[in-house]
Amino acid sequence: MVICGYENGRNDDEMTRANTKPRPAPGAVRLGLQENGAQFVLLVVVTAAVGALVGLERTTVPLIGTEVFGLTGNLAVFSFIIAFGLAKALTNLAAGVLTARFRRRQLLLAGWLIGAPVPFVLAWAPSWWWIVAANVLLGVNQGLTWSMTVNMKIDLVGPARRGLATGLNEAAGYVSVGATALLTGHLATHYGLRPAPELIGVVFLAAGLGLSLLAKDTAAHLALELARHPAPPGGEDGGPSFAETFARTSWRDRSLRGAGQAGLVNNLNDGLTWGVFPILFADHGLGIAAIGLIKGLYPLLWGVGQIPAGHLADRIGRKPLVVTGMLVQAAALLLALALLDRPLLAGVLSAVGLGLGTALVYPALIASVSDHAHPAWRAHALGTYRFWRDIGYAAGALVAGVLADALGLNATVLAAAALTAASGLLAARWMTDRPRT
Repeated sequence: MVICGYENGRNDDEMTRANTKPRPAPGAVRLGLQENGAQFVLLVVVTAAVGALVGLERTTVPLIGTEVFGLTGNLAVFSFIIAFGLAKALTNLAAGVLTARFRRRQLLLAGWLIGAPVPFVLAWAPSWWWIVAANVLLGVNQGLTWSMTVNMKIDLVGPARRGLATGLNEAAGYVSVGATALLTGHLATHYGLRPAPELIGVVFLAAGLGLSLLAKDTAAHLALELARHPAPPGGEDGGPSFAETFARTSWRDRSLRGAGQAGLVNNLNDGLTWGVFPILFADHGLGIAAIGLIKGLYPLLWGVGQIPAGHLADRIGRKPLVVTGMLVQAAALLLALALLDRPLLAGVLSAVGLGLGTALVYPALIASVSDHAHPAWRAHALGTYRFWRDIGYAAGALVAGVLADALGLNATVLAAAALTAASGLLAARWMTDRPRT
Protein backbone atom coordinates (compact mmCIF):
# COMPACT_ATOMS: atom_id res chain seq x y z
CA MET A 1 0.00 0.00 0.00
CA VAL A 2 1.40 3.41 -1.04
CA ILE A 3 0.26 6.61 0.72
CA CYS A 4 1.62 10.05 -0.33
CA GLY A 5 4.80 8.57 -1.79
CA TYR A 6 5.42 6.21 1.17
CA GLU A 7 5.42 2.44 1.18
CA ASN A 8 5.15 0.89 4.63
CA GLY A 9 6.20 4.19 6.13
CA ARG A 10 9.41 4.64 4.05
CA ASN A 11 9.83 7.19 1.25
CA ASP A 12 11.67 6.52 -2.02
CA ASP A 13 14.90 8.22 -0.86
CA GLU A 14 15.02 6.08 2.27
CA MET A 15 14.47 2.90 0.26
CA THR A 16 17.19 3.87 -2.20
CA ARG A 17 19.68 4.45 0.61
CA ALA A 18 18.75 1.11 2.20
CA ASN A 19 19.14 -0.77 -1.06
CA THR A 20 22.48 0.85 -1.87
CA LYS A 21 23.99 0.37 1.60
CA PRO A 22 27.57 -0.90 1.14
CA ARG A 23 27.97 -4.63 1.59
CA PRO A 24 31.22 -6.41 2.38
CA ALA A 25 33.14 -7.37 -0.73
CA PRO A 26 33.44 -11.10 -1.39
CA GLY A 27 36.44 -12.40 0.56
CA ALA A 28 36.60 -9.31 2.78
CA VAL A 29 37.75 -9.84 6.36
CA ARG A 30 34.84 -9.85 8.81
CA LEU A 31 34.55 -10.68 12.49
CA GLY A 32 32.03 -13.19 13.76
CA LEU A 33 31.47 -16.88 14.32
CA GLN A 34 29.14 -17.37 11.37
CA GLU A 35 31.26 -15.22 9.07
CA ASN A 36 34.36 -17.35 9.78
CA GLY A 37 32.64 -20.67 10.31
CA ALA A 38 34.89 -22.86 8.15
CA GLN A 39 38.13 -21.66 9.73
CA PHE A 40 36.63 -21.80 13.20
CA VAL A 41 35.53 -25.42 12.75
CA LEU A 42 38.96 -26.35 11.38
CA LEU A 43 40.62 -24.87 14.47
CA VAL A 44 38.15 -26.69 16.73
CA VAL A 45 39.29 -29.99 15.21
CA VAL A 46 42.94 -28.97 15.64
CA THR A 47 42.25 -28.27 19.31
CA ALA A 48 40.73 -31.74 19.63
CA ALA A 49 44.01 -33.21 18.39
CA VAL A 50 45.91 -31.04 20.89
CA GLY A 51 43.80 -32.38 23.75
CA ALA A 52 44.09 -35.97 22.57
CA LEU A 53 47.88 -35.84 22.76
CA VAL A 54 47.88 -34.88 26.45
CA GLY A 55 45.02 -37.32 27.09
CA LEU A 56 47.48 -40.15 26.43
CA GLU A 57 48.89 -39.65 29.93
CA ARG A 58 45.78 -39.27 32.07
CA THR A 59 45.22 -42.91 32.94
CA THR A 60 48.44 -44.83 32.40
CA VAL A 61 51.50 -42.73 33.18
CA PRO A 62 51.17 -42.62 37.01
CA LEU A 63 50.72 -46.39 36.92
CA ILE A 64 53.73 -46.78 34.61
CA GLY A 65 55.76 -44.98 37.26
CA THR A 66 54.70 -47.34 40.06
CA GLU A 67 54.28 -50.64 38.19
CA VAL A 68 56.84 -50.49 35.37
CA PHE A 69 59.63 -48.42 36.93
CA GLY A 70 58.94 -49.33 40.56
CA LEU A 71 58.75 -45.79 41.94
CA THR A 72 57.70 -45.68 45.58
CA GLY A 73 57.71 -41.96 46.48
CA ASN A 74 54.66 -39.97 45.40
CA LEU A 75 56.77 -36.90 44.58
CA ALA A 76 58.88 -38.98 42.18
CA VAL A 77 55.75 -40.35 40.49
CA PHE A 78 54.27 -36.87 40.11
CA SER A 79 57.51 -35.42 38.72
CA PHE A 80 56.26 -35.86 35.16
CA ILE A 81 53.32 -33.53 35.90
CA ILE A 82 55.67 -30.96 37.44
CA ALA A 83 57.82 -31.04 34.29
CA PHE A 84 54.76 -30.76 32.06
CA GLY A 85 53.23 -27.91 34.06
CA LEU A 86 56.40 -25.81 34.22
CA ALA A 87 57.13 -26.29 30.51
CA LYS A 88 53.58 -25.46 29.49
CA ALA A 89 53.34 -22.44 31.78
CA LEU A 90 56.62 -20.93 30.57
CA THR A 91 55.67 -21.61 26.94
CA ASN A 92 52.31 -19.88 27.46
CA LEU A 93 54.19 -16.86 28.76
CA ALA A 94 56.63 -16.91 25.87
CA ALA A 95 53.81 -17.40 23.36
CA GLY A 96 52.42 -13.96 24.12
CA VAL A 97 55.82 -12.41 23.37
CA LEU A 98 56.39 -14.56 20.29
CA THR A 99 53.14 -13.38 18.71
CA ALA A 100 54.78 -9.98 18.28
CA ARG A 101 57.48 -11.56 16.09
CA PHE A 102 55.78 -14.54 14.46
CA ARG A 103 52.38 -15.29 13.00
CA ARG A 104 50.01 -17.38 15.05
CA ARG A 105 49.96 -20.10 12.39
CA GLN A 106 53.76 -20.37 12.42
CA LEU A 107 53.76 -20.92 16.18
CA LEU A 108 50.97 -23.48 15.86
CA LEU A 109 53.02 -25.52 13.39
CA ALA A 110 56.14 -25.23 15.54
CA GLY A 111 54.22 -26.66 18.48
CA TRP A 112 53.28 -29.77 16.55
CA LEU A 113 56.84 -30.39 15.41
CA ILE A 114 58.18 -30.08 18.96
CA GLY A 115 55.62 -32.61 20.21
CA ALA A 116 56.42 -35.23 17.55
CA PRO A 117 58.73 -37.45 19.73
CA VAL A 118 56.31 -37.67 22.68
CA PRO A 119 54.28 -40.83 21.85
CA PHE A 120 57.41 -42.78 20.96
CA VAL A 121 59.22 -41.84 24.17
CA LEU A 122 56.19 -42.69 26.31
CA ALA A 123 55.89 -46.07 24.57
CA TRP A 124 59.53 -47.17 24.81
CA ALA A 125 61.31 -44.99 27.40
CA PRO A 126 64.11 -47.05 29.04
CA SER A 127 63.88 -45.09 32.32
CA TRP A 128 61.45 -42.85 34.16
CA TRP A 129 63.49 -39.74 33.45
CA TRP A 130 62.93 -40.18 29.73
CA ILE A 131 59.21 -39.85 30.44
CA VAL A 132 59.87 -36.70 32.48
CA ALA A 133 61.86 -35.29 29.54
CA ALA A 134 59.05 -36.19 27.13
CA ASN A 135 56.71 -34.18 29.32
CA VAL A 136 58.89 -31.11 28.86
CA LEU A 137 58.36 -31.48 25.10
CA LEU A 138 54.66 -32.14 25.65
CA GLY A 139 54.36 -29.00 27.77
CA VAL A 140 55.96 -26.87 25.03
CA ASN A 141 53.70 -28.53 22.45
CA GLN A 142 50.58 -27.80 24.49
CA GLY A 143 51.64 -24.26 25.32
CA LEU A 144 52.15 -23.30 21.68
CA THR A 145 49.32 -25.20 20.02
CA TRP A 146 46.60 -24.55 22.58
CA SER A 147 47.59 -20.88 23.02
CA MET A 148 47.50 -20.27 19.28
CA THR A 149 44.17 -22.01 18.68
CA VAL A 150 42.45 -20.00 21.41
CA ASN A 151 44.02 -16.72 20.22
CA MET A 152 43.05 -17.44 16.63
CA LYS A 153 39.45 -18.21 17.57
CA ILE A 154 39.18 -15.02 19.64
CA ASP A 155 40.60 -13.09 16.66
CA LEU A 156 37.99 -14.59 14.34
CA VAL A 157 34.82 -14.01 16.37
CA GLY A 158 35.38 -10.53 17.82
CA PRO A 159 34.34 -9.26 21.27
CA ALA A 160 30.66 -10.21 21.37
CA ARG A 161 31.12 -13.99 21.21
CA ARG A 162 34.34 -14.54 23.16
CA GLY A 163 32.69 -16.67 25.81
CA LEU A 164 31.16 -19.03 23.28
CA ALA A 165 34.38 -19.13 21.22
CA THR A 166 36.53 -20.06 24.20
CA GLY A 167 33.88 -22.52 25.37
CA LEU A 168 33.92 -24.32 22.01
CA ASN A 169 37.72 -24.26 21.92
CA GLU A 170 38.19 -25.69 25.39
CA ALA A 171 35.29 -28.14 24.92
CA ALA A 172 36.96 -29.66 21.88
CA GLY A 173 40.25 -30.04 23.70
CA TYR A 174 38.95 -31.51 26.93
CA VAL A 175 36.37 -33.83 25.38
CA SER A 176 39.30 -35.20 23.45
CA VAL A 177 41.38 -35.49 26.64
CA GLY A 178 38.58 -37.50 28.26
CA ALA A 179 37.92 -39.73 25.26
CA THR A 180 41.63 -40.53 24.98
CA ALA A 181 41.85 -41.28 28.70
CA LEU A 182 38.99 -43.77 28.30
CA LEU A 183 40.59 -45.30 25.21
CA THR A 184 44.03 -45.70 26.81
CA GLY A 185 42.43 -47.32 29.87
CA HIS A 186 40.71 -49.84 27.58
CA LEU A 187 43.89 -50.53 25.61
CA ALA A 188 45.96 -50.90 28.77
CA THR A 189 43.48 -53.44 30.14
CA HIS A 190 43.83 -55.63 27.03
CA TYR A 191 47.39 -54.96 25.85
CA GLY A 192 49.30 -53.69 28.89
CA LEU A 193 50.44 -50.25 30.01
CA ARG A 194 52.88 -49.92 27.08
CA PRO A 195 53.30 -49.46 24.10
CA ALA A 196 49.81 -49.74 22.53
CA PRO A 197 48.06 -46.98 24.55
CA GLU A 198 50.78 -44.44 23.79
CA LEU A 199 51.24 -45.14 20.09
CA ILE A 200 47.74 -43.91 19.20
CA GLY A 201 49.30 -40.49 19.78
CA VAL A 202 50.93 -40.78 16.35
CA VAL A 203 47.48 -40.48 14.77
CA PHE A 204 46.76 -37.32 16.77
CA LEU A 205 50.08 -35.78 15.79
CA ALA A 206 49.54 -36.46 12.09
CA ALA A 207 45.99 -35.08 12.19
CA GLY A 208 46.96 -31.96 14.14
CA LEU A 209 49.91 -31.09 11.95
CA GLY A 210 48.08 -31.82 8.70
CA LEU A 211 45.04 -29.70 9.61
CA SER A 212 47.23 -26.88 10.93
CA LEU A 213 48.85 -26.67 7.49
CA LEU A 214 45.37 -25.92 6.10
CA ALA A 215 44.59 -23.22 8.67
CA LYS A 216 44.81 -19.55 7.67
CA ASP A 217 46.47 -16.95 9.85
CA THR A 218 44.22 -14.45 11.65
CA ALA A 219 46.44 -11.36 11.55
CA ALA A 220 43.94 -9.52 9.32
CA HIS A 221 41.08 -10.21 11.75
CA LEU A 222 43.13 -8.89 14.65
CA ALA A 223 44.01 -5.78 12.62
CA LEU A 224 40.31 -5.18 11.89
CA GLU A 225 39.40 -5.39 15.58
CA LEU A 226 42.27 -3.06 16.47
CA ALA A 227 41.02 -0.53 13.90
CA ARG A 228 37.55 -0.57 15.52
CA HIS A 229 38.80 -0.45 19.10
CA PRO A 230 39.69 2.71 21.04
CA ALA A 231 43.41 3.30 21.37
CA PRO A 232 45.07 1.97 24.52
CA PRO A 233 45.29 4.48 27.40
CA GLY A 234 48.25 6.80 27.10
CA GLY A 235 48.50 6.46 23.34
CA GLU A 236 50.38 3.14 23.43
CA ASP A 237 50.15 2.33 19.74
CA GLY A 238 51.78 -1.07 20.15
CA GLY A 239 50.45 -1.68 23.63
CA PRO A 240 52.39 -1.71 26.89
CA SER A 241 55.67 -3.57 27.24
CA PHE A 242 55.78 -7.25 28.18
CA ALA A 243 56.89 -6.40 31.73
CA GLU A 244 54.04 -3.90 32.15
CA THR A 245 51.49 -6.37 30.81
CA PHE A 246 52.81 -9.14 33.07
CA ALA A 247 52.53 -6.89 36.13
CA ARG A 248 49.08 -5.60 35.15
CA THR A 249 47.71 -9.08 34.49
CA SER A 250 49.36 -10.74 37.49
CA TRP A 251 48.61 -8.32 40.32
CA ARG A 252 48.00 -4.65 39.47
CA ASP A 253 44.59 -5.12 37.87
CA ARG A 254 42.27 -6.45 40.57
CA SER A 255 39.99 -8.40 38.23
CA LEU A 256 42.84 -9.93 36.24
CA ARG A 257 44.50 -10.91 39.53
CA GLY A 258 41.28 -12.62 40.59
CA ALA A 259 41.10 -14.54 37.32
CA GLY A 260 44.75 -15.58 37.55
CA GLN A 261 44.53 -17.04 41.04
CA ALA A 262 41.32 -18.92 40.17
CA GLY A 263 42.94 -20.37 37.05
CA LEU A 264 45.99 -21.46 39.04
CA VAL A 265 43.93 -23.24 41.71
CA ASN A 266 41.65 -24.80 39.09
CA ASN A 267 44.62 -26.43 37.36
CA LEU A 268 46.19 -27.27 40.72
CA ASN A 269 43.14 -29.50 41.20
CA ASP A 270 43.65 -31.03 37.77
CA GLY A 271 47.36 -31.65 38.38
CA LEU A 272 46.70 -33.07 41.82
CA THR A 273 43.92 -35.44 40.72
CA TRP A 274 45.91 -36.41 37.60
CA GLY A 275 48.55 -37.92 39.86
CA VAL A 276 46.57 -38.80 43.00
CA PHE A 277 43.34 -40.34 41.72
CA PRO A 278 44.84 -43.31 39.78
CA ILE A 279 46.93 -44.31 42.81
CA LEU A 280 44.20 -43.54 45.38
CA PHE A 281 41.54 -45.62 43.62
CA ALA A 282 43.98 -48.41 42.75
CA ASP A 283 44.80 -48.64 46.46
CA HIS A 284 41.06 -49.07 47.11
CA GLY A 285 40.76 -51.96 44.69
CA LEU A 286 39.77 -50.45 41.33
CA GLY A 287 41.28 -51.82 38.12
CA ILE A 288 42.73 -49.89 35.19
CA ALA A 289 39.44 -49.84 33.24
CA ALA A 290 37.52 -48.33 36.19
CA ILE A 291 40.29 -45.78 36.78
CA GLY A 292 40.19 -44.93 33.07
CA LEU A 293 36.44 -44.32 33.38
CA ILE A 294 36.98 -41.90 36.27
CA LYS A 295 39.88 -40.13 34.56
CA GLY A 296 37.96 -39.93 31.29
CA LEU A 297 34.65 -38.77 32.73
CA TYR A 298 36.18 -35.70 34.40
CA PRO A 299 37.58 -34.05 31.24
CA LEU A 300 34.64 -35.25 29.11
CA LEU A 301 32.17 -33.34 31.27
CA TRP A 302 34.66 -30.49 31.57
CA GLY A 303 34.74 -30.33 27.79
CA VAL A 304 31.06 -30.75 26.90
CA GLY A 305 29.96 -28.41 29.69
CA GLN A 306 32.04 -25.53 28.37
CA ILE A 307 29.79 -25.00 25.36
CA PRO A 308 26.71 -23.95 27.38
CA ALA A 309 28.96 -22.40 30.03
CA GLY A 310 30.69 -20.20 27.46
CA HIS A 311 27.33 -19.11 26.05
CA LEU A 312 26.05 -18.43 29.57
CA ALA A 313 29.15 -16.35 30.35
CA ASP A 314 28.25 -14.09 27.43
CA ARG A 315 24.73 -13.62 28.82
CA ILE A 316 25.06 -13.29 32.61
CA GLY A 317 28.74 -12.39 33.00
CA ARG A 318 31.96 -14.18 33.85
CA LYS A 319 32.17 -13.79 37.63
CA PRO A 320 29.07 -15.80 38.69
CA LEU A 321 30.29 -18.84 36.75
CA VAL A 322 33.82 -18.64 38.17
CA VAL A 323 32.69 -18.40 41.80
CA THR A 324 30.10 -21.16 41.44
CA GLY A 325 32.48 -23.43 39.56
CA MET A 326 35.23 -23.21 42.19
CA LEU A 327 32.80 -24.03 45.02
CA VAL A 328 31.39 -26.99 43.08
CA GLN A 329 34.92 -28.36 42.62
CA ALA A 330 35.63 -28.04 46.34
CA ALA A 331 32.46 -29.98 47.13
CA ALA A 332 33.41 -32.69 44.61
CA LEU A 333 36.80 -33.25 46.27
CA LEU A 334 35.13 -33.64 49.66
CA LEU A 335 32.66 -36.08 48.12
CA ALA A 336 35.51 -38.27 46.86
CA LEU A 337 36.75 -38.70 50.43
CA ALA A 338 33.32 -39.15 51.98
CA LEU A 339 32.47 -42.15 49.76
CA LEU A 340 35.84 -43.94 49.59
CA ASP A 341 34.37 -47.10 51.09
CA ARG A 342 32.58 -47.37 47.72
CA PRO A 343 35.48 -46.31 45.48
CA LEU A 344 33.80 -46.55 42.07
CA LEU A 345 30.87 -44.43 43.21
CA ALA A 346 33.25 -41.98 44.90
CA GLY A 347 35.34 -41.70 41.76
CA VAL A 348 32.41 -41.26 39.37
CA LEU A 349 30.57 -38.68 41.49
CA SER A 350 33.72 -36.66 42.19
CA ALA A 351 34.60 -36.75 38.47
CA VAL A 352 31.13 -35.43 37.63
CA GLY A 353 31.44 -32.58 40.14
CA LEU A 354 34.99 -31.70 39.11
CA GLY A 355 34.07 -31.81 35.43
CA LEU A 356 30.99 -29.61 35.75
CA GLY A 357 32.71 -27.18 38.12
CA THR A 358 35.68 -26.79 35.83
CA ALA A 359 33.39 -26.37 32.81
CA LEU A 360 31.83 -23.32 34.48
CA VAL A 361 35.21 -21.81 35.29
CA TYR A 362 37.37 -22.36 32.22
CA PRO A 363 35.75 -20.37 29.38
CA ALA A 364 34.60 -17.64 31.76
CA LEU A 365 38.15 -16.99 32.95
CA ILE A 366 39.65 -16.77 29.46
CA ALA A 367 36.80 -14.52 28.32
CA SER A 368 37.20 -12.32 31.41
CA VAL A 369 40.90 -11.80 30.72
CA SER A 370 40.06 -10.96 27.09
CA ASP A 371 37.44 -8.45 28.26
CA HIS A 372 39.92 -6.60 30.47
CA ALA A 373 42.79 -6.54 27.94
CA HIS A 374 43.04 -4.19 24.97
CA PRO A 375 43.53 -6.05 21.65
CA ALA A 376 46.99 -4.45 21.36
CA TRP A 377 48.19 -6.41 24.41
CA ARG A 378 45.56 -9.15 24.68
CA ALA A 379 47.87 -11.95 23.48
CA HIS A 380 50.41 -10.97 26.16
CA ALA A 381 47.68 -10.84 28.81
CA LEU A 382 46.32 -14.24 27.80
CA GLY A 383 49.84 -15.65 27.81
CA THR A 384 50.40 -14.30 31.31
CA TYR A 385 47.07 -15.66 32.55
CA ARG A 386 47.78 -19.06 31.00
CA PHE A 387 51.24 -18.99 32.61
CA TRP A 388 49.73 -18.64 36.09
CA ARG A 389 46.92 -21.06 35.28
CA ASP A 390 49.25 -23.81 34.10
CA ILE A 391 51.72 -23.26 36.90
CA GLY A 392 48.83 -24.89 38.75
CA TYR A 393 49.73 -28.24 37.18
CA ALA A 394 53.22 -28.10 38.64
CA ALA A 395 52.00 -26.67 41.94
CA GLY A 396 49.33 -29.34 42.23
CA ALA A 397 51.76 -32.16 41.56
CA LEU A 398 54.36 -30.69 43.93
CA VAL A 399 51.84 -30.10 46.73
CA ALA A 400 50.36 -33.55 46.15
CA GLY A 401 53.75 -35.26 46.27
CA VAL A 402 54.91 -33.50 49.43
CA LEU A 403 51.60 -33.85 51.32
CA ALA A 404 50.99 -37.41 50.18
CA ASP A 405 54.45 -38.54 51.29
CA ALA A 406 54.05 -36.74 54.65
CA LEU A 407 50.34 -37.11 55.47
CA GLY A 408 48.82 -39.51 52.96
CA LEU A 409 46.60 -39.21 49.89
CA ASN A 410 43.40 -38.44 51.82
CA ALA A 411 44.93 -35.40 53.52
CA THR A 412 46.14 -34.19 50.14
CA VAL A 413 42.63 -34.22 48.67
CA LEU A 414 41.24 -32.48 51.77
CA ALA A 415 43.83 -29.69 51.48
CA ALA A 416 42.93 -29.21 47.81
CA ALA A 417 39.24 -28.86 48.70
CA ALA A 418 39.97 -26.14 51.26
CA LEU A 419 42.23 -24.24 48.87
CA THR A 420 39.64 -24.41 46.08
CA ALA A 421 36.86 -23.01 48.28
CA ALA A 422 39.16 -20.15 49.37
CA SER A 423 39.98 -19.39 45.73
CA GLY A 424 36.28 -19.12 44.90
CA LEU A 425 35.80 -16.59 47.68
CA LEU A 426 38.77 -14.56 46.44
CA ALA A 427 37.30 -14.56 42.93
CA ALA A 428 34.03 -13.24 44.36
CA ARG A 429 35.93 -10.41 46.05
CA TRP A 430 38.31 -9.41 43.27
CA MET A 431 36.72 -10.13 39.90
CA THR A 432 34.45 -7.70 38.06
CA ASP A 433 32.50 -7.95 34.83
CA ARG A 434 32.69 -5.21 32.28
CA PRO A 435 30.54 -4.42 29.22
CA ARG A 436 31.69 -6.08 25.98
CA THR A 437 31.61 -3.82 22.97
